[in-house]
Amino acid sequence: MTHTLAEALALRPNDHQAVRTAFETRMGVAWHAPTAAHLAQGRPVTVVIPARNTGHAIGPCLDAIAAQDTNGAVEVIVVDDGSSDDTAHIAAVHPAVDILIRLPAPSGAAAARNVGTHLASSETIVYLDADMVMPPHALADFAARAQEQLVLTGFRHNVPYSLRAEGGPHVPAHPANLAADHRVTWRSSGGRQLYSGRVLDGPVTGSPLDDTEDFQQLGYGVFYLDWDLARTVVTAALCVPREAVLEVGGFDETFGRIGWGMEDTHLGAALIAAGCLVAPLRQTVGYHLDAPDAEEQWQTKLAGWSKTLAYYRQLLQAPVPSGRQASFGQRTDMLLKDARVTTR
Repeated sequence: MTHTLAEALALRPNDHQAVRTAFETRMGVAWHAPTAAHLAQGRPVTVVIPARNTGHAIGPCLDAIAAQDTNGAVEVIVVDDGSSDDTAHIAAVHPAVDILIRLPAPSGAAAARNVGTHLASSETIVYLDADMVMPPHALADFAARAQEQLVLTGFRHNVPYSLRAEGGPHVPAHPANLAADHRVTWRSSGGRQLYSGRVLDGPVTGSPLDDTEDFQQLGYGVFYLDWDLARTVVTAALCVPREAVLEVGGFDETFGRIGWGMEDTHLGAALIAAGCLVAPLRQTVGYHLDAPDAEEQWQTKLAGWSKTLAYYRQLLQAPVPSGRQASFGQRTDMLLKDARVTTR
Protein backbone atom coordinates (compact mmCIF):
# COMPACT_ATOMS: atom_id res chain seq x y z
CA MET A 1 0.00 0.00 0.00
CA THR A 2 1.33 3.42 -0.94
CA HIS A 3 0.93 6.02 1.78
CA THR A 4 0.82 9.76 1.39
CA LEU A 5 3.40 11.67 3.40
CA ALA A 6 0.73 12.73 5.88
CA GLU A 7 -0.47 9.14 6.30
CA ALA A 8 3.07 7.91 6.86
CA LEU A 9 3.68 10.54 9.55
CA ALA A 10 0.61 9.28 11.41
CA LEU A 11 2.24 5.83 11.60
CA ARG A 12 5.64 6.89 12.96
CA PRO A 13 6.46 7.09 16.69
CA ASN A 14 9.16 9.29 18.16
CA ASP A 15 10.18 7.32 21.23
CA HIS A 16 13.92 7.96 21.36
CA GLN A 17 14.42 7.08 25.03
CA ALA A 18 16.06 3.74 24.24
CA VAL A 19 18.54 5.48 21.94
CA ARG A 20 19.40 8.00 24.64
CA THR A 21 19.78 5.35 27.34
CA ALA A 22 22.04 3.24 25.13
CA PHE A 23 24.21 6.29 24.40
CA GLU A 24 24.53 7.19 28.08
CA THR A 25 25.48 3.63 28.99
CA ARG A 26 28.01 3.34 26.19
CA MET A 27 29.61 6.77 26.49
CA GLY A 28 29.23 7.50 30.21
CA VAL A 29 27.82 10.98 29.61
CA ALA A 30 24.29 12.34 29.93
CA TRP A 31 22.39 12.90 26.68
CA HIS A 32 21.94 16.61 27.36
CA ALA A 33 25.44 17.21 28.75
CA PRO A 34 28.20 18.99 26.80
CA THR A 35 30.40 16.37 25.18
CA ALA A 36 34.12 15.90 25.81
CA ALA A 37 36.27 16.17 22.70
CA HIS A 38 37.57 12.59 22.83
CA LEU A 39 34.06 11.11 22.52
CA ALA A 40 33.91 12.38 18.93
CA GLN A 41 37.08 10.53 17.94
CA GLY A 42 36.55 8.54 14.75
CA ARG A 43 33.19 10.22 14.06
CA PRO A 44 33.70 12.68 11.19
CA VAL A 45 31.13 15.32 10.31
CA THR A 46 30.63 17.65 7.38
CA VAL A 47 29.28 21.10 8.23
CA VAL A 48 27.21 22.53 5.36
CA ILE A 49 26.60 26.28 5.53
CA PRO A 50 24.35 28.01 2.97
CA ALA A 51 25.15 31.70 2.82
CA ARG A 52 23.59 34.62 1.02
CA ASN A 53 24.50 38.18 1.97
CA THR A 54 25.54 37.16 5.47
CA GLY A 55 28.74 39.17 5.60
CA HIS A 56 27.60 40.64 8.91
CA ALA A 57 27.72 37.24 10.63
CA ILE A 58 29.60 34.55 8.71
CA GLY A 59 32.96 35.56 10.20
CA PRO A 60 31.92 34.85 13.81
CA CYS A 61 30.10 31.71 12.59
CA LEU A 62 33.30 30.33 11.06
CA ASP A 63 35.41 31.50 14.01
CA ALA A 64 33.18 29.41 16.29
CA ILE A 65 33.62 26.37 14.04
CA ALA A 66 37.40 26.82 14.06
CA ALA A 67 37.26 26.91 17.88
CA GLN A 68 35.29 23.65 18.23
CA ASP A 69 36.63 21.33 20.93
CA THR A 70 36.41 17.99 19.17
CA ASN A 71 38.74 15.15 18.24
CA GLY A 72 36.51 14.15 15.34
CA ALA A 73 37.38 15.14 11.79
CA VAL A 74 35.48 18.21 10.60
CA GLU A 75 34.89 19.19 6.97
CA VAL A 76 33.38 22.63 6.36
CA ILE A 77 31.54 23.42 3.12
CA VAL A 78 30.23 26.94 2.54
CA VAL A 79 27.82 27.42 -0.35
CA ASP A 80 27.59 31.07 -1.35
CA ASP A 81 24.14 31.50 -2.86
CA GLY A 82 24.81 34.38 -5.26
CA SER A 83 25.73 36.92 -2.58
CA SER A 84 26.21 40.57 -3.52
CA ASP A 85 28.17 41.47 -0.37
CA ASP A 86 31.51 40.20 1.00
CA THR A 87 30.19 36.82 2.17
CA ALA A 88 32.17 34.79 -0.37
CA HIS A 89 35.40 36.71 0.27
CA ILE A 90 35.18 36.16 4.03
CA ALA A 91 34.60 32.43 3.49
CA ALA A 92 37.36 32.19 0.89
CA VAL A 93 40.07 33.42 3.25
CA HIS A 94 38.85 31.78 6.45
CA PRO A 95 41.02 28.83 7.55
CA ALA A 96 38.04 26.81 8.78
CA VAL A 97 36.58 26.44 5.26
CA ASP A 98 37.57 23.35 3.26
CA ILE A 99 35.30 23.85 0.24
CA LEU A 100 33.73 27.07 -0.99
CA ILE A 101 31.06 26.77 -3.66
CA ARG A 102 29.89 29.94 -5.36
CA LEU A 103 26.58 29.63 -7.18
CA PRO A 104 26.33 32.18 -10.00
CA ALA A 105 22.84 33.36 -9.05
CA PRO A 106 20.60 33.03 -5.98
CA SER A 107 19.03 29.56 -6.00
CA GLY A 108 17.65 29.37 -2.46
CA ALA A 109 18.86 27.78 0.76
CA ALA A 110 17.42 24.40 -0.21
CA ALA A 111 19.53 24.25 -3.35
CA ALA A 112 22.60 25.48 -1.49
CA ARG A 113 22.27 22.80 1.18
CA ASN A 114 21.73 20.13 -1.48
CA VAL A 115 24.94 21.10 -3.25
CA GLY A 116 26.89 20.97 0.00
CA THR A 117 25.37 17.61 0.90
CA HIS A 118 26.25 16.24 -2.53
CA LEU A 119 29.94 17.11 -2.12
CA ALA A 120 30.20 16.11 1.55
CA SER A 121 32.74 13.40 2.36
CA SER A 122 31.20 12.44 5.72
CA GLU A 123 28.16 10.32 6.40
CA THR A 124 27.03 12.75 9.08
CA ILE A 125 25.89 16.21 7.96
CA VAL A 126 25.54 19.20 10.25
CA TYR A 127 23.45 21.93 8.66
CA LEU A 128 24.33 25.30 10.12
CA ASP A 129 23.08 28.73 9.15
CA ALA A 130 25.76 31.29 8.32
CA ASP A 131 24.53 33.56 11.13
CA MET A 132 24.78 30.92 13.88
CA VAL A 133 27.58 31.03 16.48
CA MET A 134 27.75 27.65 18.19
CA PRO A 135 29.30 26.74 21.56
CA PRO A 136 32.67 24.93 21.44
CA HIS A 137 31.20 21.51 22.28
CA ALA A 138 28.49 21.59 19.55
CA LEU A 139 30.20 19.45 16.92
CA ALA A 140 31.29 16.90 19.52
CA ASP A 141 27.67 16.82 20.78
CA PHE A 142 26.41 16.02 17.30
CA ALA A 143 29.20 13.66 16.25
CA ALA A 144 29.10 11.48 19.36
CA ARG A 145 25.32 10.92 19.07
CA ALA A 146 24.90 10.63 15.30
CA GLN A 147 23.24 7.46 14.00
CA GLU A 148 21.80 6.24 10.69
CA GLN A 149 18.15 6.86 11.59
CA LEU A 150 18.51 9.80 13.96
CA VAL A 151 17.87 13.51 13.41
CA LEU A 152 19.47 15.70 16.09
CA THR A 153 18.21 19.22 16.67
CA GLY A 154 20.19 22.07 18.15
CA PHE A 155 18.64 25.36 19.24
CA ARG A 156 19.09 29.09 18.67
CA HIS A 157 19.01 32.30 20.67
CA ASN A 158 18.42 35.40 18.55
CA VAL A 159 20.63 38.42 19.21
CA PRO A 160 19.68 41.89 17.87
CA TYR A 161 22.31 43.40 15.59
CA SER A 162 24.89 45.63 17.22
CA LEU A 163 28.52 46.45 16.48
CA ARG A 164 31.43 46.13 18.88
CA ALA A 165 33.64 49.18 19.40
CA GLU A 166 36.50 47.34 17.68
CA GLY A 167 34.25 46.31 14.77
CA GLY A 168 32.27 43.21 13.94
CA PRO A 169 28.93 42.07 15.36
CA HIS A 170 28.43 41.75 19.09
CA VAL A 171 28.28 38.15 20.33
CA PRO A 172 27.38 37.76 24.02
CA ALA A 173 30.11 36.22 26.16
CA HIS A 174 27.72 34.18 28.32
CA PRO A 175 26.15 30.91 27.09
CA ALA A 176 23.08 31.13 24.87
CA ASN A 177 19.71 30.64 26.54
CA LEU A 178 17.78 27.50 25.56
CA ALA A 179 14.46 29.12 26.53
CA ALA A 180 14.96 31.77 23.84
CA ASP A 181 14.22 29.23 21.09
CA HIS A 182 10.62 29.22 19.87
CA ARG A 183 10.49 25.41 20.19
CA VAL A 184 11.13 25.85 23.90
CA THR A 185 9.10 28.95 24.69
CA TRP A 186 6.30 29.58 22.21
CA ARG A 187 3.75 32.38 22.37
CA SER A 188 0.59 32.99 20.38
CA SER A 189 -2.02 35.72 20.58
CA GLY A 190 -4.65 33.09 19.80
CA GLY A 191 -7.03 32.68 16.91
CA ARG A 192 -6.38 30.57 13.82
CA GLN A 193 -2.80 29.36 13.68
CA LEU A 194 -0.99 29.73 10.37
CA TYR A 195 0.83 26.39 10.37
CA SER A 196 -1.78 23.93 11.61
CA GLY A 197 -4.97 25.91 11.01
CA ARG A 198 -6.02 25.09 14.57
CA VAL A 199 -7.98 27.73 16.48
CA LEU A 200 -6.80 28.80 19.93
CA ASP A 201 -9.31 30.55 22.18
CA GLY A 202 -6.93 33.21 23.41
CA PRO A 203 -3.30 34.09 24.15
CA VAL A 204 -1.15 31.05 24.90
CA THR A 205 2.37 30.48 26.16
CA GLY A 206 3.53 26.91 25.71
CA SER A 207 6.69 24.85 25.85
CA PRO A 208 6.79 22.33 22.99
CA LEU A 209 10.08 20.84 24.19
CA ASP A 210 9.13 20.34 27.83
CA ASP A 211 5.46 19.51 27.40
CA THR A 212 6.11 16.77 24.85
CA GLU A 213 8.98 14.99 26.65
CA ASP A 214 11.66 16.22 24.26
CA PHE A 215 9.28 15.94 21.28
CA GLN A 216 8.56 12.26 21.97
CA GLN A 217 4.81 12.84 22.33
CA LEU A 218 4.73 14.44 18.87
CA GLY A 219 5.02 11.03 17.25
CA TYR A 220 2.20 9.56 15.15
CA GLY A 221 1.42 12.96 13.62
CA VAL A 222 0.23 14.43 16.94
CA PHE A 223 0.03 18.21 17.35
CA TYR A 224 0.84 20.28 20.43
CA LEU A 225 -0.66 23.75 19.99
CA ASP A 226 0.70 24.79 16.57
CA TRP A 227 3.55 22.25 16.53
CA ASP A 228 4.03 18.81 15.07
CA LEU A 229 7.22 16.78 14.88
CA ALA A 230 8.20 17.87 11.38
CA ARG A 231 8.07 21.53 12.38
CA THR A 232 10.67 20.96 15.12
CA VAL A 233 13.26 20.11 12.44
CA VAL A 234 14.99 23.47 11.97
CA THR A 235 18.15 23.68 9.87
CA ALA A 236 19.66 26.58 11.80
CA ALA A 237 21.57 23.85 13.67
CA LEU A 238 20.69 20.29 12.68
CA CYS A 239 22.51 16.96 12.38
CA VAL A 240 21.26 14.35 9.90
CA PRO A 241 22.44 11.07 8.32
CA ARG A 242 23.56 11.86 4.78
CA GLU A 243 22.28 8.61 3.23
CA ALA A 244 18.79 9.22 4.60
CA VAL A 245 18.79 12.72 3.08
CA LEU A 246 19.84 11.34 -0.30
CA GLU A 247 17.17 8.61 -0.11
CA VAL A 248 14.36 11.18 0.24
CA GLY A 249 15.85 13.45 -2.44
CA GLY A 250 17.26 16.17 -0.20
CA PHE A 251 15.57 19.52 0.15
CA ASP A 252 12.78 20.40 -2.28
CA GLU A 253 14.19 23.40 -4.15
CA THR A 254 10.74 24.65 -5.19
CA PHE A 255 10.36 26.22 -1.74
CA GLY A 256 13.18 28.65 -2.41
CA ARG A 257 11.68 29.68 -5.74
CA ILE A 258 8.22 30.53 -4.44
CA GLY A 259 8.87 32.10 -1.05
CA TRP A 260 10.55 31.54 2.28
CA GLY A 261 10.74 28.66 4.73
CA MET A 262 9.17 25.20 5.03
CA GLU A 263 11.90 23.34 3.13
CA ASP A 264 13.36 22.16 6.43
CA THR A 265 9.93 21.14 7.72
CA HIS A 266 9.38 19.12 4.56
CA LEU A 267 12.78 17.45 4.88
CA GLY A 268 11.90 16.65 8.48
CA ALA A 269 8.60 15.12 7.42
CA ALA A 270 10.31 13.03 4.74
CA LEU A 271 12.97 11.75 7.16
CA ILE A 272 10.38 10.94 9.83
CA ALA A 273 8.28 9.07 7.26
CA ALA A 274 11.42 7.13 6.32
CA GLY A 275 11.78 5.96 9.92
CA CYS A 276 14.05 8.56 11.50
CA LEU A 277 13.59 9.67 15.10
CA VAL A 278 13.96 13.33 16.06
CA ALA A 279 15.90 13.92 19.28
CA PRO A 280 16.81 17.33 20.71
CA LEU A 281 20.12 18.29 22.30
CA ARG A 282 19.31 20.86 24.97
CA GLN A 283 22.96 21.72 25.54
CA THR A 284 23.60 22.59 21.89
CA VAL A 285 22.37 26.18 21.77
CA GLY A 286 23.94 28.82 19.55
CA TYR A 287 23.53 32.53 19.05
CA HIS A 288 21.68 33.59 15.92
CA LEU A 289 23.06 36.99 14.90
CA ASP A 290 20.31 39.16 13.45
CA ALA A 291 21.09 41.20 10.35
CA PRO A 292 21.09 45.02 10.45
CA ASP A 293 17.77 44.98 8.56
CA ALA A 294 16.35 41.99 10.43
CA GLU A 295 12.83 43.41 10.81
CA GLU A 296 12.57 44.25 7.12
CA GLN A 297 13.83 40.79 6.18
CA TRP A 298 11.35 39.16 8.54
CA GLN A 299 8.40 40.99 7.01
CA THR A 300 9.53 39.94 3.53
CA LYS A 301 9.83 36.33 4.65
CA LEU A 302 6.40 36.32 6.26
CA ALA A 303 4.88 37.74 3.08
CA GLY A 304 6.01 34.66 1.16
CA TRP A 305 5.35 32.06 3.84
CA SER A 306 1.74 31.45 2.82
CA LYS A 307 2.91 30.19 -0.59
CA THR A 308 5.51 27.83 0.83
CA LEU A 309 3.04 26.57 3.44
CA ALA A 310 0.47 25.85 0.73
CA TYR A 311 3.10 23.94 -1.24
CA TYR A 312 4.08 21.97 1.85
CA ARG A 313 0.45 20.97 2.44
CA GLN A 314 0.30 19.85 -1.18
CA LEU A 315 3.36 17.65 -0.66
CA LEU A 316 1.78 16.10 2.45
CA GLN A 317 -0.84 14.59 0.15
CA ALA A 318 1.77 13.25 -2.27
CA PRO A 319 3.46 9.84 -1.93
CA VAL A 320 6.30 9.45 0.57
CA PRO A 321 9.56 10.46 -1.15
CA SER A 322 11.95 7.53 -1.45
CA GLY A 323 14.53 6.10 -3.83
CA ARG A 324 15.53 9.55 -5.02
CA GLN A 325 19.32 9.32 -4.82
CA ALA A 326 19.73 9.38 -8.60
CA SER A 327 17.50 12.39 -9.19
CA PHE A 328 19.19 14.18 -6.29
CA GLY A 329 22.58 13.67 -7.91
CA GLN A 330 21.33 14.87 -11.29
CA ARG A 331 19.83 18.06 -9.82
CA THR A 332 22.91 18.96 -7.82
CA ASP A 333 25.24 18.21 -10.74
CA MET A 334 23.25 20.71 -12.80
CA LEU A 335 23.64 23.33 -10.06
CA LEU A 336 27.37 22.67 -9.89
CA LYS A 337 27.81 22.90 -13.65
CA ASP A 338 28.08 26.69 -13.59
CA ALA A 339 29.32 27.04 -10.01
CA ARG A 340 32.83 27.98 -8.93
CA VAL A 341 34.28 25.42 -6.50
CA THR A 342 37.39 26.16 -4.45
CA THR A 343 38.99 23.52 -2.24
CA ARG A 344 41.86 23.52 0.24
